[in-house]
Amino acid sequence: MKFDVLVAEIGSTTTVVNAFTNLSIDPTFVGQGQAPTTVLDGDVNIGLSNAIDDLRSNLGVDSIDYNELLATSSAAGGLKMTVHGLVYDMTAKAAREAALGAGANIHLVTAGRLRRSDLKHIENIMPNIILVAGGVDYGERDTAMHNAEMIAGLETKVPVIYAGNVQNHDDVQEVFEENEKSSLLYLVDNVYPKIDVLNVEPTRKVIQDVFEEHIIHAPGMSHVRDLVNGPIIPTPGAVMEAAKLLKEELGDLIVFDVGGATTDLHSVTDGSEEINRILINPEPTAKRTVEGDLGVYVNMLNIVEQIGRDKLIQDLQIDAETLEKLIETHPPIPKTALQIKFVERLTLEAVVQSAHRHAGAFRDLFGGSGKTRMAEGKDLTSIQYIIGTGGALTRLPNRVEIMQEVAKSNKGNKLLPTPEAKILVDNDYIMASLGVLSKEYPEAALKLLKKSMKLI
Repeated sequence: MKFDVLVAEIGSTTTVVNAFTNLSIDPTFVGQGQAPTTVLDGDVNIGLSNAIDDLRSNLGVDSIDYNELLATSSAAGGLKMTVHGLVYDMTAKAAREAALGAGANIHLVTAGRLRRSDLKHIENIMPNIILVAGGVDYGERDTAMHNAEMIAGLETKVPVIYAGNVQNHDDVQEVFEENEKSSLLYLVDNVYPKIDVLNVEPTRKVIQDVFEEHIIHAPGMSHVRDLVNGPIIPTPGAVMEAAKLLKEELGDLIVFDVGGATTDLHSVTDGSEEINRILINPEPTAKRTVEGDLGVYVNMLNIVEQIGRDKLIQDLQIDAETLEKLIETHPPIPKTALQIKFVERLTLEAVVQSAHRHAGAFRDLFGGSGKTRMAEGKDLTSIQYIIGTGGALTRLPNRVEIMQEVAKSNKGNKLLPTPEAKILVDNDYIMASLGVLSKEYPEAALKLLKKSMKLI
C-alpha cells in the first residue's frame, strides 16, 4: 500500500509513524504504527523500521510504500540549548522565548558577561545549539561581543546562533573565522531590536533549520537520513507550528500537551487591547512554556506531593493504603477504572498548574499618585479555544471537563482564559505530525487538524 506521506515522531522511548494520503484532494489520516525507539542501540532507523512494520500490520497490508517520510524528534534529549543575553528581563528573556518556541529544552540561561563557571557549565551540558543575544540594535555592544568571543574559544564544536546587536555581525564573523568555526556560526536578526520590541520568529526558524542540519550527528541518529527524506524538526516545535497554523483559521488559542515527564503549553495570542495598555513588558505572540516537574508518569510523585496525599484520598474517595498501592503500581497507560481516575486527577493538576505558570497576572504598583493596576506576563484573556493533545488529553474519558477547569480556577488576579473559551481535542493525536507536515503541505495539514478536532 502506498501513501503520500509518512510522519515519524521519534520520541525518547517510543517511535510513532502516522500515514497520510490524498493530500491534494481530500487529506486523510489512514493509520498509525509504533515501536520502541532505538537510539541507545546506535541506530534510530531500527525503531523507525519497526514502527513502519507495525503500521503495515495494523492496516493488514502486505507492504508499505510512500513518497515522503518526514519526522519530529525528541530523542537523545531533544534539542538541548543554552541561551546567553545581556539583561535577564530583556534580551535574555527574548532569546529564551525564541528557543522555547522552536521546541528547545533550555539547560542554561545567563545574563551579562559569561564567566569561567558559565563556560564550564556549557561544556558539561554539551548543547546542540548555543544562542547568543544582547543589546538593542545600535545600543550596547560589548557584552554580546565578549560572550561570542568566549564561546568561539571553546573546544566544543557546537552550532552558534548570534541574535544580538546587528552592529556586531562583522566582528562576530571575524572571531569565528579566527577560531576556524565560521561554518558553525549563524547570524540572525536581533531578538530584541528596540526597547519593548520582540522579534523572535526569525531566530525560531533558524533554530529549527540548524537542528535539522545537525541532528543527524547526534548519537543514534547518524543514519536517519537513510529513511527520512523530508524535514526533521523538534517535536515541541512541531506542535507550535500546528498551533500557529490553526490560529490563523480559528482565532486565539492555547494547546496543552500533558506527557509522562513534562507538560507543555503553547499559546498563540496577542492578548486584549485592554491588557496590552497596562502591560509592563512585551510578550511574544506565540509562547511556549514547559513544566519539567509536571508529568503524569515519570514525574507522577511531584504532582502527588503538590496535590497532597490527604487531598488525593478525599478526591478519589479511597483510603491511604489504596493510594499508596496506586502510586507503587502506577503504569504508563492506566487500565483499571481507579487507575484512570487517578491519572485524571494528576492531569487536572498538571493542566491547571501549567496554565497558572504560563499566564500573566495583575500587579498593583505604588507611586506618588497612589496605587496603579498593571499587568505582567502572557495575557490569555482573549483565548477562544483550549486544545488538548498528548496521550492524557486525547484519551482520558473526562479530558474536556479537565480543560474546562482552567477558567474556573481563576481567583480574579490571573490573565487566564474565560469560561467562554471552547474546548477542542486532537482526537487522532496527530498534532505534532501535522506541524511538520505543514512545512510542505499547509492546506492539507489544516484540514487534517480540523478533522481530528471534529470541526469538519
